[in-house]
Amino acid sequence: MPTRGVVYVHSSPPAVCPHVEWAIARVLGTPVRLEWTQQPADPTTVRAECSWSGRAGTGSELAAALRQWAMLRFEVTEEPSPGVDGERIMYAPGRGIFRASVSANGDIVVPEDRLRSLLATAAGPEALAHGLERLLGASWDTELEPYRHAGDGAPVTWLTQVG
Repeated sequence: MPTRGVVYVHSSPPAVCPHVEWAIARVLGTPVRLEWTQQPADPTTVRAECSWSGRAGTGSELAAALRQWAMLRFEVTEEPSPGVDGERIMYAPGRGIFRASVSANGDIVVPEDRLRSLLATAAGPEALAHGLERLLGASWDTELEPYRHAGDGAPVTWLTQVG
């Protein structure tokens, strides 16, 4: 069943941009040309975003393809589709990957077993709060937030997966 999502490349060195486009093109099976704009949060980098459509699981494939370049900051979202949860994947240099299921409105969904495990192991309210922040990807959000704001009103490229 087809789904759709968005790739946000929040920051990339200009020399890496063609490699990012080629990586996305390999996953989607179609040529990709993104519209790169200056990233005000880090003027030495550029940013781009593209909406995509394809089969369920494409979001994970896109994130894996982009993860090759440790200097990128990016997010990949995939909307839920029949029988498949949506997901949100964030990457920040030095922090690595954060991946979570998302609901139809885009909220992160934390599985019951992870919550039960946290409740069983958290030694006090501070540990519980820290554990909840970790489950929600709070440190990735904090790091990426300045780069997200810089993208307000930026151009979006639309892509469709082949085959």
